[in-house]
Amino acid sequence: METLPFFTAEEKKEFSAKYRILLRNLYSCLEKEDLPKMRELMQQVVAKECYGRDKNGINGLLRNIDTALIAAVEIGLKRTSILALLLYRPVYKNVITIDKVRELFDEDVVLMIQRLLRTSELYARNTAVNSENFHHLLFSFAEDVRVILLMIADRLCLMRLGKKLQEDDRIRLATEAAYLYAPLAHRLGLYKIKSELEDLSLKYLDRKQFDFIKQKLNETKRSRDAYIARFIAPIKEKLEQAGFKFEIKGRTKSIHSINNKLKKQKVDFEHIYDLFAIRVVLDSPLEKERSDCWQVYSIVTDMYQPNPNRLKDWISIPKSNGYESLHITVMGPENKWVEVQIRTKRMDEIAERGLAAHWRYKGVKAEKGLDEFMNTVRAALENKDSNPLDLMQDFRMDLYKDEIYVFTPTGELIKLAKGATVLDFAFAIHTQLGSKCVSAKVNDKNVPIKYELHNGDTVSIITSPTQSPKRDWLNFVVTSKARVRIKQALREEAAKTANFAKEMLQRRFKNRKIELEEAPLMRYIKRKGYKTVTDFYLDLAEERLDPNQVIDEYVELTRKETEQPEHQTARSAEEFVTTTEAEEIATNKDVLVIDKNLTGIEYKLAKCCNPIYGDEVFGFVSSQGIKIHRMDCPNAQEMFSRFGYRIIRAKWSGKGDNGYVVTLRIIGRDDIAIVTNITSVIGKEPGVSLRSLNINSTDGLFQGTFTVMVRDTISLNMLTKKIKTVKGVKSVERLNT
Repeated sequence: METLPFFTAEEKKEFSAKYRILLRNLYSCLEKEDLPKMRELMQQVVAKECYGRDKNGINGLLRNIDTALIAAVEIGLKRTSILALLLYRPVYKNVITIDKVRELFDEDVVLMIQRLLRTSELYARNTAVNSENFHHLLFSFAEDVRVILLMIADRLCLMRLGKKLQEDDRIRLATEAAYLYAPLAHRLGLYKIKSELEDLSLKYLDRKQFDFIKQKLNETKRSRDAYIARFIAPIKEKLEQAGFKFEIKGRTKSIHSINNKLKKQKVDFEHIYDLFAIRVVLDSPLEKERSDCWQVYSIVTDMYQPNPNRLKDWISIPKSNGYESLHITVMGPENKWVEVQIRTKRMDEIAERGLAAHWRYKGVKAEKGLDEFMNTVRAALENKDSNPLDLMQDFRMDLYKDEIYVFTPTGELIKLAKGATVLDFAFAIHTQLGSKCVSAKVNDKNVPIKYELHNGDTVSIITSPTQSPKRDWLNFVVTSKARVRIKQALREEAAKTANFAKEMLQRRFKNRKIELEEAPLMRYIKRKGYKTVTDFYLDLAEERLDPNQVIDEYVELTRKETEQPEHQTARSAEEFVTTTEAEEIATNKDVLVIDKNLTGIEYKLAKCCNPIYGDEVFGFVSSQGIKIHRMDCPNAQEMFSRFGYRIIRAKWSGKGDNGYVVTLRIIGRDDIAIVTNITSVIGKEPGVSLRSLNINSTDGLFQGTFTVMVRDTISLNMLTKKIKTVKGVKSVERLNT
């Protein structure tokens, strides 16, 4: 293979252009000696081949500049963050020392690099988020939010380079972005980046659906643009007459959000009307922002009938991430509902660039929402015994949820996730208040702890000194803070109970003059099927186990162990035979390789999409074990975005010759001969057999479902191609079930 130079001519030109843009954006915040120092360091680093090409042929330095541009231009990070980003890799690879960085720059840059180094496993190119390193990510997040902003920039850069990545890397990256980084961008107010990450994830995980929506948007672009122009014209005229300085534009909604609407509303593309939103951006001074926005609201609603149920006022009470805007939905021409967003230039910049934009506007309700969120993250990290999977799920719960606002009896405003209950409110005020909560008064009416709160409610918590957290509380709280605190209290209570049961068992052993040894006891507990020692002691404490029976069984186990002959004939591991489904699957020629080249693992083929040998597949860890799904499974997108931590890689190896059931829907001209011809084609195809068929005909068309047994996707594609050549056949489609 030919070795590429460090820079091709095209890359050199691209690098120079991007470097100049980066300097222009950072010029005002760089110190006098930063540029010559960085130039000298970079020359040393490049000479030592620190920025070589990766396995996909991507130039490391060019990728670093792209990430720095996203961080500086699209997110708004400044000197310390960008210098740390550019120097992180040389320090990570020991090309330059951290002491050298300290000598040339300052302690802030050093600290930032050290924080990036702590997330090196997550920051590495080919590593997806998993429960192990998720704790490191949260720890860095709690320390310095800029670390996460840099990681979001890096993931967006890689997603934009998706075409150059290998298929496995691309899918893993898209899964990670959909599951974690897009929700994080949403929570941090980076709506533009969040939309792009979601769209690119959909593109890589379900290309067929992505292309379908994109094509439909292109087909309807002309009529949509004409409608937007017709809708905007009278508003523009009225705003000009009122003397406003403004910009007004139509914005098509993201492909990802349109896809969600298609799934949620279960309608055809043609029946989705709110494909776009109109945005009015005012150039108003800070002191007149609110009044100007409401005046524009009045002008728009005088012209077009508003839907009062769809008014969203995030100007009076901004979102926790600082988002401020006024959203209304009005009835436009041709009786179509149109969303109108009204905001100022300052609000628009914050909506596009999130937290970093706050740092430009000191004193404007800046980071209160972020501080609340960071406190929740820190609270989750305080508990060292927490299950990493629970930690991931609880943390994610707060990322995407809409917000409601409620009030304490003294009028203090509390923001909570939509769907929050009285118990969520109590834990939001204080852990002790939540733990002792028995009921509440909402707007002076008595309600239970599971009562769901609504915007504007005034809540007064009622407590009892005898109350303590219960396991069923986890079923009706929605905030991660409440879940974390309840789980922590339950664990502490379980530990106390287990210690009490342990002491009781030790006394019983002593009373019967039997010596209790730790190792045989552990073997006994494991043999009884307990996953943890605590579960065993809890069953003892709650009298689900009889301590006398436990002692008898323990004595019997130790007796059998001591009676076993000391010398046993050595047997080869190859003689071990198991009759589990895993062994049966592993001995088939069409072995599935799961995760890191593991074969012979028990799995089942998902019924929702019926994968066959040759399909692109992934594994999903469910309560019934590993289920194998097709990449284009109708449930794939939801599994990737909601349960990314349960996704594992899977691919076929060997040869698929055992046969898989596939259902085909065939539509064609209604003629008895067509069915005969189709069954004839199926019968002649090697390795294919017809299992069943069902025919319906209406208005001169027939629709048939043919269930066939095939070896793999190659034989299925060959069969589909031949059926399409049958005279009168109009379409052949593979069904999921």
